[in-house]
Amino acid sequence: MKRRQHRLMGTHEIQVRLGGELSRQRINQLTAKTHFPKPIAELKQGRVWLAEDVEDWIRLHRQPVRA
Repeated sequence: MKRRQHRLMGTHEIQVRLGGELSRQRINQLTAKTHFPKPIAELKQGRVWLAEDVEDWIRLHRQPVRA
């Protein structure tokens, strides 16, 4: 039986994915909004999201970064 692998993101990975310039406080504000995906787990180290859900949210709610 083949196990399905899931990519996961915590607040640090979300911060990096959004360019690394947002503070941890701002990331926590964004992830607390009702339109942000719900975490799939809450661990002692913090909340964890499916990377696919976060990437979908970024595509819908964030402006592309200009080079």
